[in-house]
Amino acid sequence: MKKVSIIVPFYNVEEYIERSIKSLINQSLDDIEIILVNDGSKDGSEEIAKEYKNKYPDKIIYLEKENGGLSDARNYAIPYATGEYIAFLDSDDYIEEEMYEEMYETAKLDKADIVECDYLWEYPEETIESKGRTYKNRQDMLLNARVVAWNKLIKRELLEKTMIRFPVGLRYEDVEFFYKLVPYINSISIVKKPFVHYVQRENSISNTQTGRTAEIITVLDNVINFYKEKNIYKDYEKELEYNYARYLLCSSMLRMIMIENKEERQKNISYAWEKLNATFPNWKENKYLKENGLKNKYMLSVNEKTLKLYAKLGRIKIIRKKIQEKFA
Repeated sequence: MKKVSIIVPFYNVEEYIERSIKSLINQSLDDIEIILVNDGSKDGSEEIAKEYKNKYPDKIIYLEKENGGLSDARNYAIPYATGEYIAFLDSDDYIEEEMYEEMYETAKLDKADIVECDYLWEYPEETIESKGRTYKNRQDMLLNARVVAWNKLIKRELLEKTMIRFPVGLRYEDVEFFYKLVPYINSISIVKKPFVHYVQRENSISNTQTGRTAEIITVLDNVINFYKEKNIYKDYEKELEYNYARYLLCSSMLRMIMIENKEERQKNISYAWEKLNATFPNWKENKYLKENGLKNKYMLSVNEKTLKLYAKLGRIKIIRKKIQEKFA
């Protein structure tokens, strides 16, 4: 059994995939397996992946499937993983060479179900470090954990026991995946080093705002339904309510106001507001909103009038961006 299995789905990323694979091949932890999943690529990514498979047959597993999206590719690869721990890496990102060695050592020392590390938001003109902290309990994880899958080692046994997988066909798959895992995490550790280079591409799915931005609502609903089906909803109700409001009014709202199509933008903003109030009619009474902080003050200030204003501001930003692109 390998110490770590790293699952790397790829689709049309010929400009980036070699750098990603090299960062895995050069890991200081030797006892790993790299599972490359060709999710129906139509560019040169396949040739690059196969070339490395031929160079490192004992380290690389190459899988091929019809295009089904990131979640589908990750789920497809999980049964092939033999590692004690499983990791995920996006094919346009890359990592530091000591990442999995240090994280695996921490996992063994702490007997952790999950180990996460810090990471770098890598923009064309700047780099910003994301720094995590230790969590007090599962409720704290729900409120404050970084939900991304690619900065973590996850004990394979945990995935086998829970059978939790990524939602297929939806954006924000990491949100649903991680929040469903939370009730079953007994121990989570953090290595406070920025090992992952999270590369920001302007044309990537995560940076393209369309009507699909509203899929975060489906994801959050899936999480709530999961907690109810498992009869654990009451234990986490206030945290789930706060998260619902926070996603819809903060990060997701910022994405929605940047949707270029006016009808889609207004439809999504209205739907998010209506869904929040229908799902949690008393969300403004949530105990976590009573805590000090600019984010909470902003959330409490939101109403239908302010949402219309944000939509207009979003339109101004879109116009400004188009002008800058035209005269750049």
